Amino acid sequence: MKRAGDKTGRFGTLMRAALLGTAMLAAGAAGAMADTLADIKKAGTISVATEMQFPPFDFLENNEYKGVDRDLFDEVAKELGVKPKYIDLPWTSVLPGLEAKKFDLVIAPVTITKERMKRYAFTVPISEATAAMMKRADDKTINKPEDIAGKTVGGGKGTSQLAQVKEFGATLSPAPTVKEYVDSNQSYADLAAGRVDVSVNSLPNLAFAAAQRKETFAVVLPPFGKPSYFSWVGRPADDDKSLVEAVNAALVTIQKDGRLATIQKKWFGLSAELPTTVPEPQL
Repeated sequence: MKRAGDKTGRFGTLMRAALLGTAMLAAGAAGAMADTLADIKKAGTISVATEMQFPPFDFLENNEYKGVDRDLFDEVAKELGVKPKYIDLPWTSVLPGLEAKKFDLVIAPVTITKERMKRYAFTVPISEATAAMMKRADDKTINKPEDIAGKTVGGGKGTSQLAQVKEFGATLSPAPTVKEYVDSNQSYADLAAGRVDVSVNSLPNLAFAAAQRKETFAVVLPPFGKPSYFSWVGRPADDDKSLVEAVNAALVTIQKDGRLATIQKKWFGLSAELPTTVPEPQL
């Protein structure tokens, strides 16, 4: 009886171990099969977020979403074979929302930086993004970036451009006063009203704003920032890797067949080739 009991006990232990191993393998296989792109294609829709207060990339006109990112992502969605769902959020909520998996991708133009690359998966560039300044058109005291010494600068809170102008301003004497805004349009409004002396943003954004209001604004050249690019942003997790790769492939296709140049000319007035791989950031 004792020997038979031992045999039954050993058999039961082995069975439990085998069942546990099978369950663990099944769980591992289910995790390995998780794939955001597959889920998107199955649903037929992809949800993407941006701040619709960043012309010409993202803005609302008569409550209709327009801009570079809208036109470009419409084409990317066609390449992926899905319909896009666009979500409007404050800039400060966009990247945290991505990390919380509230949507699939960020299409707000995000400057590629070394620190951000540690946390996010960047797509290939969607635009040049070098930081520059814009002044009032009648201001004769600011003719180059160094002329902002002792003046007041406005820029978007949490942006790479604002961080760069703070660093640049620290090299001047006296250093400029820096004011932070929820969005760039507020900074531009204060610039027009004389409450700040320059607004800082990427060169494409400022060129667009100055072209729209030639009597009011003028871009200060040359740009003061280090050469940089805007990209879209995904999560770095393994289950999101195929999505970022698919978006990259779509962007490269759109550049090669001329659709990107058409979009650039529409919004910037000119076209330029962009890197087809994610460049090493200088920032």
